[in-house]
Amino acid sequence: MLCAVYKSRKKADTYLYINKRDDFSEVPKMLLETFGLPKFVMLVPLHKPRKIANISIEKLTENLKEKGFYLQIPPTEESLLSQHRRSQGLNEQPDKKF
Repeated sequence: MLCAVYKSRKKADTYLYINKRDDFSEVPKMLLETFGLPKFVMLVPLHKPRKIANISIEKLTENLKEKGFYLQIPPTEESLLSQHRRSQGLNEQPDKKF
């Protein structure tokens, strides 16, 4: 079994995996609008047990069977303020007093 991988032109490091190349029929319309025009990247064989871009083949296959697609988004980056506060041993969110 193969799946097709597409890169978003609107969202950095965001990828869409689908069952069949150029068949976006199972992807919600709103998701495609947010994703932008998909750029084909590659076909990935799913018969070998390994990890692809931090997702296991099992999880990817499960999502493709259940939903018809898998959306990979980059992890959220911690703000510099939060990093600084943590390095100083302070709470993440200061108590707000009005």
